[in-house]
Amino acid sequence: MRAFEKAPPDVQEILTKPIRDLGLRLEGSPLERFVQQLYRELDRKGLKKFHPKCYLSDEWGCPSGEPVIGIPFYLADPKLARLEKEMNDLEDSRQIMMYLRHEAGHAINYAYQLYKTPEWKVLFGPYRKPYRDAYRPIPFSRRFVRHMEGWYAQKHPDEDFAETFAVWLTPGSRWRKRYLGWPAMDKLLYVNRMARQFGKTDPLRPRGRTDITVEEMETTVKDFYEMAMSQEPSPGDLPLDTDLEDIFKVGPRRKNGVRPAADLLHENRKSLIDKLTYWTGVQRPLIRKLVESIEARVTELNLRADVKQEKEYLTEITVYATALAMNYVTRGKFVQS
Repeated sequence: MRAFEKAPPDVQEILTKPIRDLGLRLEGSPLERFVQQLYRELDRKGLKKFHPKCYLSDEWGCPSGEPVIGIPFYLADPKLARLEKEMNDLEDSRQIMMYLRHEAGHAINYAYQLYKTPEWKVLFGPYRKPYRDAYRPIPFSRRFVRHMEGWYAQKHPDEDFAETFAVWLTPGSRWRKRYLGWPAMDKLLYVNRMARQFGKTDPLRPRGRTDITVEEMETTVKDFYEMAMSQEPSPGDLPLDTDLEDIFKVGPRRKNGVRPAADLLHENRKSLIDKLTYWTGVQRPLIRKLVESIEARVTELNLRADVKQEKEYLTEITVYATALAMNYVTRGKFVQS
């Protein structure tokens, strides 16, 4: 658990405040422009009769069956965004729009109750299929589009539709060319037909019930993050020393042209986490813990990096972490005893 004591003074002063007392609002916040962009994209695609309501909540999501979009509260305030960046991974502009388009797919599905139709069930599968957090994706399957990290369309039929909708909605996605010849094209063409059919039709469910709202969040900022971090999965004890020492081979007597290897990893942490999650399908929190474990052990071993070989180090550490992650996908553990 990272120490909150490292937070800047202006962030420290809000740690003990209940989230509901922070006066957070979506309107007028940095988030508002992204929501308006989503609405413009829906209009341009002909879906002018339904703009899903967006509200601040504890995480991204549409409550099951409800045509509304919850957005993490920390994105509405610069101080909280800085804290999130330190404690976790802060979404950038590209990721915010990716998630909004995905959640809009859920909201459209629920608003027009597409999941109840025979064609939807044939293309995507049974809506009532149980969710599994630890799903095992089939990497590179052409039956599914690729939008969010982790082969997420394979998690559940409802996620498959939301991901397909998001690809179709994204400006410049060139989905007709990119998915030509893929079985996933049938799903994209369905979304395109659906938009023409329902674009000028009032939704069956124009409004929905929200999940927890920011006004209802009684927990303090500090307690929120402590609880979130305590619930994250752990990669366990990983015997990494020999491998890391092989990767970062710099003699102890060398003084010039070297720097701590941990600095190199820290500077590239988010990129490593992003790419590992996207290509392996392992849950992002677990990938983040894996990368942090590698960085921490590199620090403890006092390993150093030759500044002229930094690209090679990053390539090797990426391949190494990918091998560990794929071991987890196939065997349920990063390292077998």
